[in-house]
Amino acid sequence: MTFVDAIRADPERARGADFLGVFVPGLNTIDYSTLAPDARVTSTFVTPALSKSFAAGRVKFLPKAYSGFARSLAANPVDIAVLRLSPPGPDGRMSFGINQDYAPIAAAGARRIVAFVDHAMPHVRGERGLREEDCDAIVEIEEQLVAFPSAAPGGALARVGAVAATLIRDGDTIQIGIGKVQSAVLANLFDRRNLGLHSGMIDDSVAALAEKGVLTNARKSADRGLSVTGMAIGGTPAWEYSQHGSVLYRAADYTHSSSVIARQDNFVAINSAIEVDLFGQCNAETLSGRQISGAGGFHDFQRGAAGAKCGRSIVALPATAGGASRIVARLGAPAIATGPRNDADYIVTEYGIAALRDLDLDARAESLIMLAAPEFRGDLADHWREMRAAF
Repeated sequence: MTFVDAIRADPERARGADFLGVFVPGLNTIDYSTLAPDARVTSTFVTPALSKSFAAGRVKFLPKAYSGFARSLAANPVDIAVLRLSPPGPDGRMSFGINQDYAPIAAAGARRIVAFVDHAMPHVRGERGLREEDCDAIVEIEEQLVAFPSAAPGGALARVGAVAATLIRDGDTIQIGIGKVQSAVLANLFDRRNLGLHSGMIDDSVAALAEKGVLTNARKSADRGLSVTGMAIGGTPAWEYSQHGSVLYRAADYTHSSSVIARQDNFVAINSAIEVDLFGQCNAETLSGRQISGAGGFHDFQRGAAGAKCGRSIVALPATAGGASRIVARLGAPAIATGPRNDADYIVTEYGIAALRDLDLDARAESLIMLAAPEFRGDLADHWREMRAAF
């Protein structure tokens, strides 16, 4: 907040600035376009905080996956990289801390670097940190990390997690996205052995698996012995686990690279979606025609899992929300497919599992209809017959 407070105190200094970042729903609550005259935001997500400015044209939304934004950031250096770093470690370098997805990429090409050295930020093993002489300005701060603890799953979420967990075997290397569904899956893995982790994030659920000896990384085919992540989203358990010698932070050009992911035998991507249609297309970013999120790493990990030996991609979601079916005949307008049908693999609801990878068009639809709540299956079957007759 020191950086935000400084702009609020003297907004003219940021007049006309374009704040480029990955502002994640549920985590980032500030609309930087409101901080200074004529300021704008460029983001790969549309958060609730940005929704009004997005409608007003002050937010430029980049429809890019994590890997795509990593390439763009490397190819188009920023004028000023504003970074939150840890104090220098034994090697004399300031760590990028517990959020290393894009900070190292931005720092590598930035024309200037402003470093907020936070004495509350853990010094973690990861991308090569910065020395003081690498920075154009250094501000010493001490701001406590913001906790995002995982809520205990219940009801339909718990049932979805239990069903999805049956697809995960001893020795698998897993990835999780942000969300309650993914945490619900992990809650059912305490009887597994020698799981590994290659993910864009870790949370308290991951830390709990490591503490119980489930997550050992002993059978990974790449980065053996290491939990690879880009950031930590959680509370004290995740922060403490971040400082363990078996945790390695990497930037998004590594964590989300489909070729890197594909080197992990038995890789399992665990993600969720807002809706899935009868073709297997997954929408994880729009609701009722509004952009409420972004592509994130959904398709990066889906593609990586498709290329891995014995890889699997799980998209898990409750069958209903607000009284409506989340298994739909067609994606709602504007029909954004975060995950295309040709990469669809396992879709899971509390009603079961649809293994789509090798199913033909009609068999896919039949399997997905059976994942819907019973009261919606008849209408979905009718819609499918009409759609199929028009092909």
